Amino acid sequence: MSINSFENYPMTWKPDRNLLKTPLYFHLAQLLEQDIRAGRLSFGTQLPPQRELADFLDINLSTVTRAFKICMQKGLIHAVIGKGTFVSSQPPLPLSSFKKDETCIRLSVLCSYYQLNHIVSDVSRKLMQSQSVDQLFEFDASQTEQEQKQKLTAQNWLQKFQVQTSVNNILLTDGTQNALVIAFLTLFKAGDKIGVDTFTYTNFIALANQFQIELVPLKSDKEGILIQDLVKTLKQQKLKALYLVPTSNNPTTVSLSLKRRRQLAELIVKNHLLLIEDDTYAFINAKNTPPFVQLIPQHTIYIHGLSKSLFAGLRVAYMVVPSHLQPQFTKTADTLNTHIPLLDANIVSELIVSGKADEVIERKKALAKERNALYRQYFPNSAAANPYVLFQWLPLPEHINGYDFEELANKNGVEILCAERFLVGGVEQSALRVATCSPDTTEELEQGLKLLKKLLPLV
Repeated sequence: MSINSFENYPMTWKPDRNLLKTPLYFHLAQLLEQDIRAGRLSFGTQLPPQRELADFLDINLSTVTRAFKICMQKGLIHAVIGKGTFVSSQPPLPLSSFKKDETCIRLSVLCSYYQLNHIVSDVSRKLMQSQSVDQLFEFDASQTEQEQKQKLTAQNWLQKFQVQTSVNNILLTDGTQNALVIAFLTLFKAGDKIGVDTFTYTNFIALANQFQIELVPLKSDKEGILIQDLVKTLKQQKLKALYLVPTSNNPTTVSLSLKRRRQLAELIVKNHLLLIEDDTYAFINAKNTPPFVQLIPQHTIYIHGLSKSLFAGLRVAYMVVPSHLQPQFTKTADTLNTHIPLLDANIVSELIVSGKADEVIERKKALAKERNALYRQYFPNSAAANPYVLFQWLPLPEHINGYDFEELANKNGVEILCAERFLVGGVEQSALRVATCSPDTTEELEQGLKLLKKLLPLV
């Protein structure tokens, strides 16, 4: 079919054929990305069928398919089986790029009870006054004795969270994000597919886009990923792995039930998948549900970050990898030179050994319980069942754009994050992630909740 025959034909996207250069697939992907980012193609727009678009442009179908695949890997578009291809929400940016507005009440980025930072200050001060403090500023990649000592501390700490492992399977990394980079470099290549919750950790989405990994959204209910949806997806797409936050999924607060974990574990083994288990919120596992690494250790890459449970400035995460993958992970970590600075490592060790880490967690849980009870007073229908969560998930009225509400809230003195920032694929109803842990005081949190309550009827 020639281009002229489409002159009056209704198509949601008609790129200019004259702008295409070789390689055609690459420049077609660029045109699609430009129109999405410029707002000419809005969120939820259904793109023309690939064959129809190929006919319109008088190019091969495979060229359109390759262009769409590039945009899918960037999170710009997503396919719905049996329905077509749609424009996704604005591709999420890492939350590190989110600029703080000092004039607003901060319910956006998670600041896990910074009012307790004096505890780590006291520990650090004592450490700095010790006779061997000079050694903490040295660097020697071959310090195996120090590293072994830190791994033993990590091993003992992880046992508190039902993680039984050999020190040989533990990697010490410079925070959760660093651990994820190691996993991406070790396990995946561009074009690989990872199944994730429809709403997931926004920095994981950004990393996947950077590495050109396609994220496949999976539907969830109050117990976590729906088994039937994963089974259906596995029949239609070739997944290499799953990424899950099993306790208090960020941002929805959903925790996987034991029954659902066992069902997912069975599917992972049956389909020879890998699992990246991000257990950053293990410290608020109210039901003490066992982690996947206990259920299926040979399939699980387990990441246990300490920034939320202890202190954000201590960029330390413990990573547990299966024995058969340990040499590959170690090689990647050594290549990246991911050794934790001795000062941070010793501060964390002192917090754990002295019992201060346990004290911090108990105090955070007490603060969380108080604040979540306050949240429940204002929004009883959306309050999470877990009393210790660091954030809440507040659905917005249907057909309300989350970014528009963010802007409205900001103008009225509240900084908030909408569901679209955590979105993989499409969504029918937006929501807000309310960081109840971030305000300095309970009074400030209540003021922010009052403002949200006031603004919701206005939209």
